[in-house]
Amino acid sequence: MAIAILTLPVIGIYVAIIWLILPVFNYFRDPKGLRKYRNLSLLSGVTDLPYVYLNSLGFRSKSITEAHQKFNAPILRIGPNNLSFGDVKAIRDIYGHSTPCLKDLKYSITGGPHPNIFDVVDKPKHSEKRKRLSAAFAIKNLVDWEFKVADTTARLLAAFDKRCTDPLPADCSTPAKDNLTIDFNHWINLFTIEAINVLALSSRLGVLEQGDDLVTAQRMDGTTYKAHYRRAQNQSAFATSYFIWDYQNFHVLRLLFNIFPKWRRIHGEANPWKDVIYHQTITRLNRHQNGEKLDDFFVSLMENKAGEPYNLEFGEILGDVGAVIDAGADTTAIALTQVLELLIRHPEHMRTLREEIDPVLDGEVVAPFEKVRNLPFLRACLDEAMRIIPPTSAGLPRRTPPEGAMILGQWIPGNTSVSMTAYATHHDPTVFPNPDQFQPHRWMDPAERKRMEPYFIPFSTGGRGCIGRNISYLEQTIMLASLVHRYEFALPSPEWKLKRFEAFNLLIGEMPIRLWRRRQTGHVAA
Repeated sequence: MAIAILTLPVIGIYVAIIWLILPVFNYFRDPKGLRKYRNLSLLSGVTDLPYVYLNSLGFRSKSITEAHQKFNAPILRIGPNNLSFGDVKAIRDIYGHSTPCLKDLKYSITGGPHPNIFDVVDKPKHSEKRKRLSAAFAIKNLVDWEFKVADTTARLLAAFDKRCTDPLPADCSTPAKDNLTIDFNHWINLFTIEAINVLALSSRLGVLEQGDDLVTAQRMDGTTYKAHYRRAQNQSAFATSYFIWDYQNFHVLRLLFNIFPKWRRIHGEANPWKDVIYHQTITRLNRHQNGEKLDDFFVSLMENKAGEPYNLEFGEILGDVGAVIDAGADTTAIALTQVLELLIRHPEHMRTLREEIDPVLDGEVVAPFEKVRNLPFLRACLDEAMRIIPPTSAGLPRRTPPEGAMILGQWIPGNTSVSMTAYATHHDPTVFPNPDQFQPHRWMDPAERKRMEPYFIPFSTGGRGCIGRNISYLEQTIMLASLVHRYEFALPSPEWKLKRFEAFNLLIGEMPIRLWRRRQTGHVAA
């Protein structure tokens, strides 16, 4: 007891020095000259905790965008060593192919001992990984895999057919609560979970047939148990993203907050995610070692085009598999949920889309990619939905090299965190007039599309741009065309709002809808 009493003042002095005295001293010493930039909040120049708090409010990218606009500040200091940019000209400087900036400390802090293709900081190592995986993500290869997406789409439509209601009465626009038979976000997540695991690992999980995300998880000792795939995935992202923005104190904050029951529950629900990835990876590796010849993403981790083995360590295989099935399910489900919500709210655009899609589908239930891939308004709807609310809205953090870098015409000192949010880029009115309005037609003029595309970055841009964008467009194109051709939809009410929380990507809440068949479409075999 006496030792504890003597220890408390020591801890108090340590906390005061590390969290208060030194930060204030460094703020006034200003070794990097960052005090000249407008602070996001009163204490942003002293501590990262205001940014951590901003994250807790749910949509930090939107808040930062509004702050840039409110203060008319192209550069905001959002932490002692962290600058946010609000001018689209900064995109090339921070994320372009020739940028000297590297991935920020966030990636090394959250990455494992074998960084995956998204976490790896070292540029030569990233180039090696990207070259190895590029063949699997090439559009030609994905077209060969269309049948996998088509089959998974048919399975979702079969589930939806069983849950259809009668059409709404002509004089009614709002369904009764007991007729909201589909949580669209739940089901579209089951679809993308199933699709990415089939594409990446030739693994059919059966979540669409069972109607929930319960799958097998496996510990490294070989024991297995059942876990909720999406819940573990989301809670893992939520738990990590909450405190990571204070790099220095991330582990301390996680440990400190774990005294609260809420955070113990969140971490408990997140823990199975690593075991889900491990089970999927070890199962596919065993199939490969047993001589099964399968055509999927996993093959590109095992051997080159000539069939020569890479002989990668298991940890590296595990890391890249985890990255692909994590990002591959999450972002596409977000995009599909949001585009359908926007189309339901804008029936004039839904009519235009159906006028484009209906004539090219000749009795098909699942839209063939070849028939719909080049439909301009379909692509315009997908792009406009990802523009207005990017699935990854956040500014992907980068770090200036030790010698510093020129960004937006200003010399930014070395080892400084820099970023610009996709949300801010997509809501710049000089690039996208009326940026808060859902206007798919803005993409229909080829000259306008060419002008806007350099600033359309839902998949990031440059050498670290998302390698899976072709997979996402393949799934989104087939699924959206199939859905709007086959069904009618109704939201709970005009006032209903889709809930979002920004972790690394957006975490989307329930989207209850009433669903019924359009008259001209056929039947999906169960």
